[in-house]
Amino acid sequence: MPSASSKRRVTARLAAACLIGMASMSACDFAQAASGLPPLPAMGPSLRKTVAFQTGEQPGTIIIRKSEKALYLVTAPGQALRYQISVGRDGFGWTGTVKVASKTEWPEWRPPMEMRARQPELPAMVPAGPYNPLGARALYLSRDGRDTLYRIHGTNDPKGVGFDGTSGCFRLTNTDVIDLFRRVAVGAKVVVE
Repeated sequence: MPSASSKRRVTARLAAACLIGMASMSACDFAQAASGLPPLPAMGPSLRKTVAFQTGEQPGTIIIRKSEKALYLVTAPGQALRYQISVGRDGFGWTGTVKVASKTEWPEWRPPMEMRARQPELPAMVPAGPYNPLGARALYLSRDGRDTLYRIHGTNDPKGVGFDGTSGCFRLTNTDVIDLFRRVAVGAKVVVE
Protein backbone atom coordinates (compact mmCIF):
# COMPACT_ATOMS: atom_id res chain seq x y z
CA MET A 1 0.00 0.00 0.00
CA PRO A 2 1.46 3.43 -0.94
CA SER A 3 2.45 5.75 1.88
CA ALA A 4 0.40 8.88 2.64
CA SER A 5 3.30 11.01 1.41
CA SER A 6 3.47 9.07 -1.86
CA LYS A 7 -0.31 9.37 -2.30
CA ARG A 8 -0.14 13.15 -1.74
CA ARG A 9 2.61 13.55 -4.34
CA VAL A 10 0.72 11.49 -6.91
CA THR A 11 -2.55 13.27 -6.10
CA ALA A 12 -0.90 16.69 -6.37
CA ARG A 13 0.61 15.81 -9.76
CA LEU A 14 -2.67 14.44 -11.09
CA ALA A 15 -4.64 17.37 -9.67
CA ALA A 16 -2.28 19.79 -11.38
CA ALA A 17 -2.69 17.91 -14.65
CA CYS A 18 -6.46 18.09 -14.27
CA LEU A 19 -6.38 21.80 -13.57
CA ILE A 20 -4.41 22.70 -16.68
CA GLY A 21 -6.26 20.33 -18.94
CA MET A 22 -3.33 18.00 -19.61
CA ALA A 23 -5.24 14.88 -18.66
CA SER A 24 -8.55 13.65 -19.95
CA MET A 25 -11.62 13.95 -17.77
CA SER A 26 -11.77 10.23 -17.21
CA ALA A 27 -8.16 10.24 -15.97
CA CYS A 28 -8.99 13.08 -13.57
CA ASP A 29 -12.04 11.24 -12.28
CA PHE A 30 -10.00 8.07 -11.89
CA ALA A 31 -7.19 9.87 -10.03
CA GLN A 32 -9.61 11.50 -7.60
CA ALA A 33 -11.45 8.25 -6.93
CA ALA A 34 -8.15 6.41 -6.38
CA SER A 35 -6.88 9.08 -3.99
CA GLY A 36 -9.98 9.03 -1.79
CA LEU A 37 -10.12 12.83 -2.02
CA PRO A 38 -13.26 14.74 -2.96
CA PRO A 39 -13.57 16.00 -6.54
CA LEU A 40 -11.48 19.02 -7.38
CA PRO A 41 -13.30 22.22 -6.47
CA ALA A 42 -14.80 24.35 -9.22
CA MET A 43 -12.89 27.43 -10.30
CA GLY A 44 -16.13 29.38 -10.39
CA PRO A 45 -17.45 31.86 -12.91
CA SER A 46 -15.83 35.18 -13.69
CA LEU A 47 -17.82 37.94 -12.01
CA ARG A 48 -15.49 40.60 -13.46
CA LYS A 49 -16.52 43.46 -15.73
CA THR A 50 -15.03 46.69 -17.05
CA VAL A 51 -16.82 49.74 -15.64
CA ALA A 52 -16.63 53.52 -15.62
CA PHE A 53 -14.99 54.51 -12.33
CA GLN A 54 -14.03 57.99 -11.19
CA THR A 55 -11.16 58.19 -8.70
CA GLY A 56 -8.04 60.19 -8.05
CA GLU A 57 -6.09 56.95 -7.51
CA GLN A 58 -3.48 55.78 -10.02
CA PRO A 59 -3.88 52.77 -12.33
CA GLY A 60 -2.85 49.61 -10.49
CA THR A 61 -4.58 50.69 -7.27
CA ILE A 62 -7.19 48.41 -5.71
CA ILE A 63 -10.22 50.06 -4.13
CA ILE A 64 -12.52 47.85 -2.07
CA ARG A 65 -16.03 49.10 -1.40
CA LYS A 66 -17.36 46.83 1.29
CA SER A 67 -20.91 48.18 1.06
CA GLU A 68 -21.00 47.17 -2.63
CA LYS A 69 -19.15 43.89 -2.05
CA ALA A 70 -16.91 44.99 -4.89
CA LEU A 71 -13.20 45.23 -5.56
CA TYR A 72 -12.15 47.74 -8.19
CA LEU A 73 -8.79 47.59 -9.93
CA VAL A 74 -8.10 51.01 -11.47
CA THR A 75 -6.96 50.37 -15.05
CA ALA A 76 -7.00 53.88 -16.58
CA PRO A 77 -8.37 57.33 -15.75
CA GLY A 78 -12.15 56.89 -15.41
CA GLN A 79 -12.02 53.10 -15.81
CA ALA A 80 -11.66 50.01 -13.63
CA LEU A 81 -12.23 46.30 -13.52
CA ARG A 82 -14.96 45.45 -11.01
CA TYR A 83 -14.85 42.08 -9.24
CA GLN A 84 -17.63 40.80 -6.99
CA ILE A 85 -16.26 39.79 -3.58
CA SER A 86 -17.21 38.61 -0.12
CA VAL A 87 -16.25 40.85 2.79
CA GLY A 88 -15.95 40.62 6.59
CA ARG A 89 -19.08 39.67 8.47
CA ASP A 90 -20.36 41.81 11.36
CA GLY A 91 -17.53 42.55 13.75
CA PHE A 92 -14.83 41.63 11.23
CA GLY A 93 -14.93 44.56 8.82
CA TRP A 94 -12.15 47.11 8.65
CA THR A 95 -11.12 50.13 6.59
CA GLY A 96 -7.85 51.82 5.74
CA THR A 97 -4.99 51.87 3.29
CA VAL A 98 -2.62 48.92 2.97
CA LYS A 99 -0.24 47.49 0.38
CA VAL A 100 0.11 44.16 -1.40
CA ALA A 101 3.17 42.81 0.42
CA SER A 102 3.43 39.53 -1.50
CA LYS A 103 1.51 37.15 -3.73
CA THR A 104 1.29 33.36 -3.69
CA GLU A 105 -0.07 30.78 -6.10
CA TRP A 106 -1.97 27.94 -4.40
CA PRO A 107 -1.13 29.26 -0.91
CA GLU A 108 -1.04 27.27 2.28
CA TRP A 109 -3.35 28.48 5.03
CA ARG A 110 -2.38 29.04 8.65
CA PRO A 111 -5.42 30.27 10.56
CA PRO A 112 -4.41 33.05 12.98
CA MET A 113 -4.41 32.22 16.70
CA GLU A 114 -7.50 34.39 17.24
CA MET A 115 -9.44 32.43 14.63
CA ARG A 116 -8.33 29.11 16.10
CA ALA A 117 -9.40 30.31 19.56
CA ARG A 118 -12.91 30.98 18.16
CA GLN A 119 -12.94 27.76 16.14
CA PRO A 120 -10.77 25.17 17.93
CA GLU A 121 -11.57 22.53 15.31
CA LEU A 122 -9.46 24.40 12.73
CA PRO A 123 -6.12 22.84 11.85
CA ALA A 124 -2.86 24.69 12.53
CA MET A 125 -2.11 24.58 8.79
CA VAL A 126 -3.76 23.47 5.55
CA PRO A 127 -1.16 22.62 2.89
CA ALA A 128 -0.97 24.42 -0.42
CA GLY A 129 -3.08 23.01 -3.22
CA PRO A 130 -6.55 22.88 -4.71
CA TYR A 131 -8.28 21.94 -1.45
CA ASN A 132 -6.95 24.94 0.48
CA PRO A 133 -9.60 27.43 1.71
CA LEU A 134 -7.58 30.37 0.30
CA GLY A 135 -8.20 29.03 -3.18
CA ALA A 136 -5.99 29.43 -6.22
CA ARG A 137 -4.17 32.67 -5.32
CA ALA A 138 -3.64 35.01 -2.39
CA LEU A 139 -2.46 38.60 -2.12
CA TYR A 140 -1.04 39.31 1.36
CA LEU A 141 -1.80 42.74 2.77
CA SER A 142 0.52 44.77 4.98
CA ARG A 143 0.39 48.12 6.77
CA ASP A 144 3.62 49.97 7.61
CA GLY A 145 5.61 46.86 6.70
CA ARG A 146 3.65 44.57 9.06
CA ASP A 147 1.40 41.73 7.96
CA THR A 148 -2.25 42.58 8.65
CA LEU A 149 -3.19 38.86 8.53
CA TYR A 150 -5.82 39.86 5.94
CA ARG A 151 -5.75 38.54 2.38
CA ILE A 152 -7.40 39.01 -0.97
CA HIS A 153 -7.88 35.40 -2.00
CA GLY A 154 -9.86 32.87 -3.98
CA THR A 155 -12.35 30.30 -2.79
CA ASN A 156 -13.16 26.69 -3.52
CA ASP A 157 -16.85 27.51 -3.07
CA PRO A 158 -17.90 29.82 -5.92
CA LYS A 159 -21.30 30.26 -4.23
CA GLY A 160 -19.43 31.85 -1.30
CA VAL A 161 -18.84 35.14 -3.14
CA GLY A 162 -21.00 38.24 -2.73
CA PHE A 163 -21.72 38.03 0.99
CA ASP A 164 -20.64 39.36 4.39
CA GLY A 165 -19.07 36.13 5.50
CA THR A 166 -15.31 36.32 6.00
CA SER A 167 -13.15 37.02 9.02
CA GLY A 168 -11.91 40.24 7.41
CA CYS A 169 -10.39 38.90 4.20
CA PHE A 170 -11.73 39.62 0.71
CA ARG A 171 -12.82 36.55 -1.28
CA LEU A 172 -13.20 36.20 -5.07
CA THR A 173 -13.95 33.21 -7.27
CA ASN A 174 -10.79 31.30 -8.18
CA THR A 175 -11.25 32.37 -11.80
CA ASP A 176 -11.29 36.04 -10.79
CA VAL A 177 -8.48 35.87 -8.25
CA ILE A 178 -6.22 34.31 -10.90
CA ASP A 179 -7.05 37.21 -13.22
CA LEU A 180 -6.49 39.82 -10.47
CA PHE A 181 -3.24 38.12 -9.38
CA ARG A 182 -1.64 38.54 -12.80
CA ARG A 183 -2.68 42.20 -13.05
CA VAL A 184 -1.60 43.44 -9.59
CA ALA A 185 2.00 44.22 -8.64
CA VAL A 186 3.60 43.63 -5.27
CA GLY A 187 3.59 47.04 -3.58
CA ALA A 188 0.22 48.03 -5.07
CA LYS A 189 -1.90 50.34 -2.94
CA VAL A 190 -5.15 48.90 -1.55
CA VAL A 191 -7.83 51.28 -0.24
CA VAL A 192 -10.56 49.64 1.85
CA GLU A 193 -13.67 51.81 2.22
